[in-house]
Amino acid sequence: MSALPGMSLGSYEIDMPGGEAARRLFAAGARHVTLPRPVDVTDPADAAWSVRALSLVGDLSSLAIAVDWQLHTGRDPEAWRHYGHLHPPTAVLGTADPVATALAWRGAYYICKCVFRYGPGFVQVRDRRYGELRRFTIDEPEYHQAIDALVDGARADAIPGPVLDDLMGESLVLRLGDHLWWAPYRVRRWSEAPLVI
Repeated sequence: MSALPGMSLGSYEIDMPGGEAARRLFAAGARHVTLPRPVDVTDPADAAWSVRALSLVGDLSSLAIAVDWQLHTGRDPEAWRHYGHLHPPTAVLGTADPVATALAWRGAYYICKCVFRYGPGFVQVRDRRYGELRRFTIDEPEYHQAIDALVDGARADAIPGPVLDDLMGESLVLRLGDHLWWAPYRVRRWSEAPLVI
């Protein structure tokens, strides 16, 4: 099937923070984005690109933009759950059955599964990736600084050890090689009443 005239925005090199890129793509009319290659979270040499790609997929997910992408998680059949709040990939590479794992992800996916928002003097996180609702209200300045640094990914040595340990202990930050990925994506308002989410 050939594309209709005017339906493609073409290829873009993303050279700005993921949130800004996602908003610009949305404003330009993009409702479907394809990543150029698989995101491999098992390859430390590709960690910087993988973190930026995951952040972009999160920012696109927050705007309900469909994303064609593939994720290589390695052999652990449950590793996808750390990323299960992102728009589902077409395949989860490295698993015994990449397509079946992607279908399980798709069946469990819904928007706003793991999100954060800024409030006056606090950051609130809601995380349902692991089945139950986990809520965090973060008001310590050193954590705010860490989150600001992590939103588009950061080097592991950029975040103070005790703060990083706390955030990684809750699986809000995942380490890929020498880079860190802030898992929740940003929302500007809850999609439903806060007591329902």
